[in-house]
Amino acid sequence: MTDSPPSRRQLLGAAALAGAAALLPRDLAGQAATPTPAPAANGFVIVTSANGLEAAKVARQALIQGKDPLDAAIAGVNVAELDPDDVTVGYGGIPNEEGVVELDAAIMDGRTMRAGAVAALTGVKTPSRVARLVMDRTDRVFLVGAGARRFATAHGFPDEDLLTEKTRKIWLHWKNRLSDLDDWIEAARDAEDPDVKRFLEKYGKGLFRPQGTIHLSIRSAKGDLVGVTTTSGLFFKIPGRVGDSPVVGAGLYSENGVGSAGSTGRGEANLLTCGSHTVVEYLRDGLAPEEACIRALKRIAEKTHLVPRHRDEKGRPTFNVNFYCVDAAGRAAGAALWSGGKYVVGDAGGVRTLDSAWLFKKDA
Repeated sequence: MTDSPPSRRQLLGAAALAGAAALLPRDLAGQAATPTPAPAANGFVIVTSANGLEAAKVARQALIQGKDPLDAAIAGVNVAELDPDDVTVGYGGIPNEEGVVELDAAIMDGRTMRAGAVAALTGVKTPSRVARLVMDRTDRVFLVGAGARRFATAHGFPDEDLLTEKTRKIWLHWKNRLSDLDDWIEAARDAEDPDVKRFLEKYGKGLFRPQGTIHLSIRSAKGDLVGVTTTSGLFFKIPGRVGDSPVVGAGLYSENGVGSAGSTGRGEANLLTCGSHTVVEYLRDGLAPEEACIRALKRIAEKTHLVPRHRDEKGRPTFNVNFYCVDAAGRAAGAALWSGGKYVVGDAGGVRTLDSAWLFKKDA
């Protein structure tokens, strides 16, 4: 019996990938990570961003107890959303340039191909829960700003101040250092504040402008696929700025029988390539999860060549994007534009942090 000829879709995909590869820098081959072994046929798998270790533990326990996978995923990210010490999401997230915390979140259920999302939401610690209500209680997908706030109020969410004392001090320190030509003056003692010092040590010396997001995808024991992404967005962003996180197809995408993927990093780069949907489409074409993530990252890197301000002297992106995915078979992976990334996997055997595959190695 002879093999069937490749489909038109496969031929076009191969041609597009070959053309993209020709435009990329020589060092774009990157480094593969150790693939996560596929679980038993009836096992669940969780994959989440590096900051989702505790979220994975909570989601894992919920799945062991037989909870619905979407409920488990939301319960997991709620841990981060409610933690005032996590400045990347939810309560205590870094505010916009005016000192207001605006939150974005999206959920997607691969069983029904339905989704819910909110953006620029104020006064609610757990935007992922509001996104769930958008999916469950409306025939729409996406609510933003004041409309999202009124929707949350109608469903019993109190209007709370999300700016903690810690993030207020961090915001004021940033504001005081913006310019020598405005009316704001940095007090010498500000930089010695323990909260400010810890923030600067963690986020102030990296290669990229800091942002924070948590993504979590689940493949349940029944094979169902769901995902959640939640964020407080780019640190000190323009008010109203929305990145990829709450945009279905960019910040996350889940489809039963194929896979679930999500992202963190520079949202604008991912928005313009619909990255999470791209990853899942590569899974549909038969690629393994790690290779699917890498191919989507190569597409982003290729497009970076069109925007000079976003590439370095070697033509490499001056930002980072991370993808996390799990396929229908339960194989999970994480990959990033730049080396040094981590991701978290959880299953019946426990929760562990793994090295992400990457395209570019950070300079020493």
